[in-house]
Amino acid sequence: MIRTIALAGLLLLGGMAVCAAQAPDPSQWNGQRALADIARQLSFGRRSLDTQGHEKTLQYIEQELTKLGIKSQRQHWVDQGTRGTHGLTNLIARLDPANPRRIIIGTHYDSLIRAYNDPKTPNAVMPGANNSASGVALLLETARVLSAAPSRPPLGVDLVFFDGEEGPVSLGAGDPQWQALGSPYFAEHLGDFYPQAKPAAAAIFDMVCYRNIRLLAEESSVAYARSDVEKFWSIGNELAPKVFVPQVTSTPIFDDQNALADAGIPSFLVIGFQYDPWFNTAQDTIDKCSIQTLETIGRTTVRYLYLPR
Repeated sequence: MIRTIALAGLLLLGGMAVCAAQAPDPSQWNGQRALADIARQLSFGRRSLDTQGHEKTLQYIEQELTKLGIKSQRQHWVDQGTRGTHGLTNLIARLDPANPRRIIIGTHYDSLIRAYNDPKTPNAVMPGANNSASGVALLLETARVLSAAPSRPPLGVDLVFFDGEEGPVSLGAGDPQWQALGSPYFAEHLGDFYPQAKPAAAAIFDMVCYRNIRLLAEESSVAYARSDVEKFWSIGNELAPKVFVPQVTSTPIFDDQNALADAGIPSFLVIGFQYDPWFNTAQDTIDKCSIQTLETIGRTTVRYLYLPR
């Protein structure tokens, strides 16, 4: 059963006016640039753990942030689990680093080792246009808009690109023993980045470019961060009511928000999980992506970040 979630009435009635006066012009969030970010990642080929494409993706993110004058920091460690040893790297980039009050927007940049769910070619390279590249593109274009804005959001923004979200064997939902690697490590070492106070909230993005996307509020996110879910969906529902559906998923979707929430950060997931028949197949290609979808979610994100706190 899908449950209905009540949107925050004050946001719909008055909050948007406050946000619009402070936030950059939403049209500055450019879906064409974000789509180009997706294409560039796909050009790297396989982007699972321990591949050249994985390292090229990390370098690309760093290069794009450097162009904006945004410093980033690698958080590297070696995971020696029972299912293999991997070198992993989270990337953390901080906007307005002097602001002691922080908020996280995050995604994962690793991809599947193969398109296991493809009925014809389960061993083929997994393109990962929607599942992997789209979240990175959304964060990079948001960083461009924020860096060019005449005023800063009320909270300092940390962009966190998690590694190992697809698990220790890089098969994601195709692995019955799946567990995320990068976000739990980040959560275990929060004090390295937040010695005084934890971030006020965290928004995690995954699978956010599909042209026919419908975004329902994720069940565990409502439990973790109901207020922020309502704020985000209220803004999104006003911009694109066919995309932002005021309902809750019937089951939880496990992703990077879980580790952050368990560490005491109100965290929520924005994910278009209804992606059949292309989910984790060789057909997860850029033609499934939509500039309009990217802009809808990106512009919602910017407005959300500029809400008074």
